[in-house]
Amino acid sequence: MGIKEQPPCEHPLHEPCLDDACLDGLEAVSEAVLAMSGHLEVREVLRRITASARSLLGAEYAALGVPDDHGGFAQFVVDGVTDEQWKAIGPLPRQHGVLATMLHEMAPTRLTDVRKAPAFGGWPGAHPEMTDFLGMPIPDGEEILGAIFLANKDGGFTAHDERLLRILAAHASIALANARLYERSRELTLAGERARIAHDLHDAVSQKLFSLRLTAKAAAKLLDRDPERARTELAEVARLAAEAADELRAVVVELRPAALDEDGLVATLASQVQVLDRAHTASVEFASDGGVRTLPPAQEAAVLRIAQEALHNALRHADAAKVAVTLRGTATRGAVLKITDDGRGFDPGAVQRAGRHLGLVSMRDRAQSVGGHLTLTSAAGLGTVVELEVPGA
Repeated sequence: MGIKEQPPCEHPLHEPCLDDACLDGLEAVSEAVLAMSGHLEVREVLRRITASARSLLGAEYAALGVPDDHGGFAQFVVDGVTDEQWKAIGPLPRQHGVLATMLHEMAPTRLTDVRKAPAFGGWPGAHPEMTDFLGMPIPDGEEILGAIFLANKDGGFTAHDERLLRILAAHASIALANARLYERSRELTLAGERARIAHDLHDAVSQKLFSLRLTAKAAAKLLDRDPERARTELAEVARLAAEAADELRAVVVELRPAALDEDGLVATLASQVQVLDRAHTASVEFASDGGVRTLPPAQEAAVLRIAQEALHNALRHADAAKVAVTLRGTATRGAVLKITDDGRGFDPGAVQRAGRHLGLVSMRDRAQSVGGHLTLTSAAGLGTVVELEVPGA
């Protein structure tokens, strides 16, 4: 396989040693472990593992692949490759050749020249040139969660590098397993929250809607033979409809997204923007100045809901190509949310006169309910800017 044999390390990591080389190696591993353990989203953990492995061993390129059940990769993260190079390379690799070895065997693979390996099957034309190679599976008991691939290190990879990467892979397994459990927990929490909402909606609104329907039918039958009584019934329809709307609004306002409690406003908003950016052809970006302090729960929920409403309008109605979301702190410990899109824009006055609201009423109501101030600027062909300022605690 072209494995480069190295003399045994005089100070292996599992034996006590105090010289600078060993201490540097341990400190580097510690820093790498801390870097990847401070995150709970799977994609970010994978990215941190990949970057940490490349930095730890001084490789030019690093990648981490998580296999799927169909001969491909469910996720594949790279470090050291530019976005332009990555796009030019083309589709994700399949589980074959040297990559497959890492996904089906617990042992690492260390090669002086990956191109000379019997299992090497070539790579796309835009793929960077790689020679020396070190691959390490990420084990979880008898299961392999994925594999780390490193390439191109000055002087080649050593047995010492292999031991460092093995330690990192063991910690990567824990970090990745924790991230998966965390995401699963959030999925279950969201499922439970949906079930609670459905129950609340049924109890709070369904009976009102049933009564409203019966009353409306009665009014329709009375229109010809008893108009006065029909008017009374229609007034009852209006009252029931208003009550149902109030109760529905109460359920929605009461709901506080679970992610806010766990991650905070900045991380939750950043995560939702990231999902929308992947789901839509429009570019959706998020930026925060890092100065946003923790707000009261009601204010955080209002900021998030208004952001969701504004993003929905920009992506579904405005035909925007680019949407920018910013969140910054204020001197009074409050926050300012701003959503800007380059969509078709509209005349707010004309929209209101036409009886269409695009969620503007609910956004203003939410802002006022937490002592905030909402401004909306838009014009036909000039995009839209929604800005919300909420006070501090």
